[in-house]
Amino acid sequence: MLKERNEDEGDLARLEAANPVPPAVAPQEEAIDEGLAFDPSAKGETTALAPEMDKGPAVGKAKPEAPTEPEENRRHEAAPRSGRRPVVMAAGAVFLALALGAGALWWNYADHFETTDDAFIASRPIAIAPKVSGYVAQVAVTDNQHVAKGAVIARIDDRDYRIALSQAEANVAAAEAGVKNVDAQIAVQRAQVEARRAQVQQTQAALQFAKEQASRYAQLARKGAGSVQNAQQYSSQLAQNQAALKSAQAAVLVAQSQVQALQAQRVSAEAKLAQAQAARDQARLNLSYTVVKAAEPGRIVALSAAPGEYAQPGAKLAILVPDKIWVTANFKETQLDRMRPGEKATLTIDAYPDRTFHGHIASVQPGSGTAFALLPAENATGNYVKIVQRVPVKIIIDHPPEDVALGPGMSVVPSVRVDPSPSLYERMVAAFDRQWSKW
Repeated sequence: MLKERNEDEGDLARLEAANPVPPAVAPQEEAIDEGLAFDPSAKGETTALAPEMDKGPAVGKAKPEAPTEPEENRRHEAAPRSGRRPVVMAAGAVFLALALGAGALWWNYADHFETTDDAFIASRPIAIAPKVSGYVAQVAVTDNQHVAKGAVIARIDDRDYRIALSQAEANVAAAEAGVKNVDAQIAVQRAQVEARRAQVQQTQAALQFAKEQASRYAQLARKGAGSVQNAQQYSSQLAQNQAALKSAQAAVLVAQSQVQALQAQRVSAEAKLAQAQAARDQARLNLSYTVVKAAEPGRIVALSAAPGEYAQPGAKLAILVPDKIWVTANFKETQLDRMRPGEKATLTIDAYPDRTFHGHIASVQPGSGTAFALLPAENATGNYVKIVQRVPVKIIIDHPPEDVALGPGMSVVPSVRVDPSPSLYERMVAAFDRQWSKW
């Protein structure tokens, strides 16, 4: 039986070699090649061949089967679809060319700018603190309120300082009275000097008369016409007048010295007056310090003051964020080659994505950000990995908006134009606008 089975299989193989049968999956592969979906009805062809293969060796040439109706339909549908391939390829080529052109335009336009997302709004916040101690009597602002320069932030109880000012003013008045008293004494003493000088003149006149009398009676005594007693008497009067003159002159000197002493007292009184005035001015300042004011226009944040709180000198009551703000953009050091102060910048703030702000570069920091950190990087080590450093660039906002709140720490995306020449895209737009205006 095994031998007969092998002979039957050999006859079947020779029959298949003489009359090859198309594979059953050929219509499916053709349909896939032509872009058609597989038709389940084609399974009938495969099943139709199976009985013929089981019938054993065929006599003569096998008659080809007529194509079925589904196969005819697939052939008619594949013919027009195969003709659309060039159109699809041409459309793809056009799309690819447009994409490459748009990419080239975008690259040329982007090459005129440098941008970074490592940028934030910066300012110099001011800590509002009193210079004098006392209880807070009033808080005139609230959180996030905008204040003008000189606006009242808080008031401290000023009664003690008003009393101190009154006492200082009284001390000034007393010092001024002391100066005036010395001035009066100096005036009296100067009158005394003048009186002493008059006495000197009077003594000088008496001395002159005594000299003449003594000379006359001395001559008479020598001639015997007068007595010696008279001559001695007038000679004694002359000596007395001379002594009186010296005494009067000494009195003048004493009076003048007294004037100088009074003048020195006046200098001391003026110094006391100045000291009293300084104390009064300090008392006025201390009184004015009880009113805490804004040094610059800005917004109040982190308000901690409350009525009844005891404020110490230097203790923070609030923080003032000035209106003067700018953008600190940390560009990579490889982006600074064409970046210069004065170049224009376009700013996009994350908080207001639908608005565009404009500014310009004010300065570029001469060094990376890590170089001025509290603990700067130390690269003199054995393990060193080079990384691109970032350098802070200060960008001033032109005409800051007043209808929105901008403050330190808000994220910004600046775009700095480093090439002022128009890009290819801008030249194309300008040429189109000129042509459109002519039309």
